Amino acid sequence: MTVSGDGLVRWWKRLRPLPGGAWLFSRAIGWVVPYSGSIRARVVDLRPGYAQLTLRERRGIRQHLGSVHAVALVNLGELTSGLALLSALPPGARAIVLALSADYFKKARGRLTSVGSVGSVGSEDLRVEAEIRDAADDVVCRVTARWRIGSGE
Repeated sequence: MTVSGDGLVRWWKRLRPLPGGAWLFSRAIGWVVPYSGSIRARVVDLRPGYAQLTLRERRGIRQHLGSVHAVALVNLGELTSGLALLSALPPGARAIVLALSADYFKKARGRLTSVGSVGSVGSEDLRVEAEIRDAADDVVCRVTARWRIGSGE
């Protein structure tokens, strides 16, 4: 299933105001992208070029030291950057990740918020950052994704 950026934002605007709409939209994203769905992130805001997601710490995404696993954080950052980028793509364009990197600043615990944004989208490689913060508003991780943008043909 392929969804255009404007279609994604249109579905978000349609579902968000409904009771349970943000949850349903988030679960649908997890169904379309099963690996990213495994962390059960929730979309809080989505508009062209901007995405905000939250992630609730739970046993299934913790590592042995009792904090959110590094790979779960990268997954959250990649999903956030991807939604921000996809929502900004012109019709007929698509994107694929070429590289991911992450910088970790402190243990990630509790409810986390990830924000990613992108300005204008060209037809080449684009770096999109997602910053992940904890409930104290401290940055716990910064994920940088390098995306290749091309035509959907």
